[in-house]
Amino acid sequence: MKYLDFRSDTITRTSPEMRRAIAEAEVGDDVFRDDPTVMRLEATISELFSTEAAIFVPSGTMGNQAALKTLSEPGWEILCERDCHIVNYETAGPAIHSSLLVNMIDTEYGVMTAEQIENSVREPNIHSPITKIVAIENTHNRHGGTIYPLDEILKIREVADRHGLLMHLDGARIWNAHAATGIPLADWVKPFDSVSVCMSKGLGAPVGSMILGSKDFIEKALRTRKLFGGAMRQTGILAAAALYAIKNNIGRLTEDHANARVLAEGLGRVDGFTVDMKRVQTNIILVDIAGTWKTPAEILNAMKEKGVLAVPFGRTRLRFVTHLDVTREDCEKAVEIISDIKF
Repeated sequence: MKYLDFRSDTITRTSPEMRRAIAEAEVGDDVFRDDPTVMRLEATISELFSTEAAIFVPSGTMGNQAALKTLSEPGWEILCERDCHIVNYETAGPAIHSSLLVNMIDTEYGVMTAEQIENSVREPNIHSPITKIVAIENTHNRHGGTIYPLDEILKIREVADRHGLLMHLDGARIWNAHAATGIPLADWVKPFDSVSVCMSKGLGAPVGSMILGSKDFIEKALRTRKLFGGAMRQTGILAAAALYAIKNNIGRLTEDHANARVLAEGLGRVDGFTVDMKRVQTNIILVDIAGTWKTPAEILNAMKEKGVLAVPFGRTRLRFVTHLDVTREDCEKAVEIISDIKF
């Protein structure tokens, strides 16, 4: 059975053209910093985002955690949104790797406000941890691919500057924010001291993320990457895929967004399903299934039997993600199949 697979934008398969780029990649040794394809990827990313430097890491989790460890000192406090990836999907990394105290802020759509940040900064004293880092996720996975307003980020930067805070961007899907708004990638990352961006989600590369920042920060991050086991050798074969993705797959992200709206609107008409369309801003759809009186596992198993895949996303929620391996016709077909299932 050929499945209509909406589990994630990480499940995409490399195209023949991307495989050719991988096969033909010129390689060296990235630990010695002489892999020419990796060097070209780092230069391309730095130019694209207008940052001083960048390095390649195997995963988004390593990107975030290596950046935080490089930025921080043990015992610092980090402010982040309660549902963010750093808290929920990185195996307690801030506490284990960096000895950070995590202060989680509740929001409605994944957007912490400058006022919330201001009110969360602790007054300096010998009893309290030192509030020192703000981490923002853009777009926000658990809130349905919502876009963090740039004007709010700039206001938070003003608060950060007043209090001497550092800012980290989990920009795994920053490409989607760029595609949806037209705001240049460089503008999205300018307010941050460190940034991670993912090559293997919407862009369709098989492996890898990038850490971006100043030259001094990246020099320190190279050591952190080595500590985390992320320094690799003939990495050019992976960098080649990322370069192909940057050249060919950024512009098409708006197709994923349009497909997501078609899918979301259709799923919202299924009996017992509810979709908050305000959250459908990019390529992620969250479906509340409370009205079916079924568990996510029951719904997902019934869908799988008919050839549609998604993932559980809480006690009464499912997540669907559009990507370069699903078409408009696939989205329409999925709605048709799910509508016919008797839950």
